[in-house]
Amino acid sequence: MRTYFSAALSVAFLVLLAVLVPVSALSAWVDLEIDDTDRYVAAVAPLASDADVQNTVADLITDEAMKQIDVGPLQDTVRDFLHQAVRSFTTTDAFQAAWNAANRTAHEAVTAALDGESGESVTIDLAPVTEKVKQNLVDNGVPFADQIPVQHTDIQIVSADRADQMRQSFRWLRAAGVWPAVGTLVFALLAVVLAWVGGGPGRRGSALAALAATAVAGAGFALGALVLRGALALARNRVLAEVPGSETDGAAAVYDALTGSLRTTVWIVFGTGLAVAVCAVAARIWVRRVLPAPSSGA
Repeated sequence: MRTYFSAALSVAFLVLLAVLVPVSALSAWVDLEIDDTDRYVAAVAPLASDADVQNTVADLITDEAMKQIDVGPLQDTVRDFLHQAVRSFTTTDAFQAAWNAANRTAHEAVTAALDGESGESVTIDLAPVTEKVKQNLVDNGVPFADQIPVQHTDIQIVSADRADQMRQSFRWLRAAGVWPAVGTLVFALLAVVLAWVGGGPGRRGSALAALAATAVAGAGFALGALVLRGALALARNRVLAEVPGSETDGAAAVYDALTGSLRTTVWIVFGTGLAVAVCAVAARIWVRRVLPAPSSGA
């Protein structure tokens, strides 16, 4: 008995798409967002209003400042006062501008880390933010503000070891650009066309074969989206596990912001793939009922 889209071929097609879809999405994400400074900055700009990021910045700047300040028994009081002043500054437009400047510089560090040969951690240097904080507090007469040191104070995003592990994969993804995504779509369409051409006798056989291929393609895209979602969750846990505890909340917010477009892509691809699969199955049932089967002599 002849089959138009064999079970073995369907499984192979499904598995291949489940691999190609996440690779394609990651490659396009690296090309369109991670490698593009303006898009990178735009992705993390809203974090200036994120409470976890604001608290992390305030903690780091205050900790560095208190290393330079010794007021004896008033140390805790002064620290609380300074922390509150810095935290208040993080709600201003000046902080937003400083945050954007810091991340524009951080993007250079990200690309340098991905291009490098050996591991340096990927960080956001808060020096531009610290400089703005200090100037604002000094202008407003905040005690001890002039003792805040303007130096490299980093929020670690990816540890050095993890950056080394990611480097080779990212080099391949950056070189590939958006072409894996284009190739995946062409491959899926070609499979449907070949199923139509190689289908059974008559329009009915061709339609059934093409719809079967379309259903498998839709399921493959949906499955690939779920694989990508799982990979993102796993990567998030591994990356944050290596970030210092005091910086975890801020690093998590940055990670989530940078991968936000990927998570959106996951649900778009999953929903679209599932809808295509369901519609193809429904259409296949309709074709079986409406179009007459070929006679035995055909």
